Amino acid sequence: MVHTRNWTIEVSITENEDERRTRAVAVLRTGVRSPLRGEGEARRRPADVEVPEIGDELATARALADLAYQLLDVTAGDIEQFTHRPAHLSS
Repeated sequence: MVHTRNWTIEVSITENEDERRTRAVAVLRTGVRSPLRGEGEARRRPADVEVPEIGDELATARALADLAYQLLDVTAGDIEQFTHRPAHLSS
């Protein structure tokens, strides 16, 4: 039997032109547990050419990476509840 689940990740991107910073927040909703939230930031140096898409991509990549590590931590905790032993997950 095949079971299909759909999880959603919503990414919000905020650009602060004055500070030359782009911030992304990625929220994972599974419908089973509380949402997980990852955050990432990109900064543009004064000498860098202004290309907003690059800041969006970098900040989003960092938010998704943060989210992935949090999900690994949650998974390790879940495994430990069942095995009663430390879980070591590698990415």
